[in-house]
This record gives sequence, structure tokens and C-alpha cells, in this order.
Amino acid sequence: MRKTNNNGASAEAPVRTAIYARVSTSQGQDTENQLIQLREYCTRQGWRITQEYIDQASGKTSDRDAFKRLFEDASRRMFDLVLVWSLDRFSREGVLETFEHVRRLTTYGVAFESFSEQHFRTTGPAGELMLAIAAWIAKQERIRISDRTKAGLARARRLGKVPGRPKRVFRRDEVIRLRDVERMSWRAIAVALDIPVMTAVDAYRCTEMVSTGAISSDSSDSTSSGPKDVYAIGRLPYAGKVRM
Repeated sequence: MRKTNNNGASAEAPVRTAIYARVSTSQGQDTENQLIQLREYCTRQGWRITQEYIDQASGKTSDRDAFKRLFEDASRRMFDLVLVWSLDRFSREGVLETFEHVRRLTTYGVAFESFSEQHFRTTGPAGELMLAIAAWIAKQERIRISDRTKAGLARARRLGKVPGRPKRVFRRDEVIRLRDVERMSWRAIAVALDIPVMTAVDAYRCTEMVSTGAISSDSSDSTSSGPKDVYAIGRLPYAGKVRM
């Protein structure tokens, strides 16, 4: 950071500062109030503003144009410090994600500072303490997320629920009849049975393979009668192009 002598004269080159400001488009606000205070603060500190990154988007995702450009430039060390008005202007993705963003900046050799929250900064004597606390909070958040996920799965199993996509039950022989007898397209069959197209295709092809195998291996067995395994559950694996 820039140092000053007793008379206020600069001892080093001014800190290259990137300002990041954000507002949500749905709130009818603009970033000018943030920018005015941040620019004045940089002037008082003797810092040089190299770029201003401005987003009008929700902070609940990092998929923001200016935000992504900020990190691209940080990786190229185009500035020394990122200044924001407050932490929630920087990100509202959650504790873990927010501190991960700050950690990324520090790995690029770029400092971070929140104008309105003096304890949220990686500059000054408290910088290392802030990073240590952030790492601890991030670790605890990961543990809590893992515990909540495990508890939710356990509760679902106790209630007899199976995690994942619900299974569809339908008649394979109906797929064959609609395809071979009615000459319906795969899309029409899927609509008729309320199943995905590829589920119908998979069931048809699997039934063909099962039937062929049964004929070759059990041609001498006359004790069984009637169709076997006419019901299909879920989606059977199949990879390949299909004509609709």
C-alpha cells in the first residue's frame, strides 16, 4: 500500500484501485451514490482509480459481466486493490462463496476493501486475521451444507422416499404395439404413454434384445406361457441416434 511521510508527501507510487459497484435492476436504483463516496475515498487515500466495474444485476450469482471482467483483470494484475461500498454489493451468494471470491483476489496478489465495513478488508494489520476468520467461516459453512444434505436424505429415506427423479411405470408391450402395429412415431408414443421419447425407444430396443435372447436360449421350454416382464420402470440405458 502507499506510504506517506509526516508532511503527507507520497513515498511510493499510488495504489492502483479498481472500484466495483452493483445494484439490482428490479430495485430501480443506480450506482452513482456508491461511486461518489468511493471516488472521494480514493482521493483522500491518494489512490489512483484504474477502472470502474459496474453491474446492474442480482448479486445472488457470480454470472455478472463486470464481475467476471473484474476477476479476469485481477488475474493479470491490472490493479492492486478492489474497493467496494459494502460486502453485499460485491456478492450475495452466501458466506462461503463471498469469501471464496475474496480469497481468489488475494491469490492474484490483489487486496480487497469494503468502504462501509472496516473489518472486511485484507489491507492493514487486521488483513491476515480477516482472511483467517473468513477461511474458518467458509469451512464451517461447507460442514453445515454437508450435514443438512445428509440429514435431508436420511429423513427422506425414513419417510420411504427415494431421492432422485421419480420413476415412470408403463407397459413395454404397449410401446411395441404402438410402434409395430399402429406405426406411430416415437414422439407420438411418448405423448400417448406420458414418457420421454428416449424412454420409449430404450424400452422397445431392450424388449427386442430380451425377446431374441429368450428365443435362442429357451426355444425348447414349453412350460411358460404369456408375456413376461411387460412392465417397465424408469429409463433403460441406450446410446445412439434414433429416427423420430
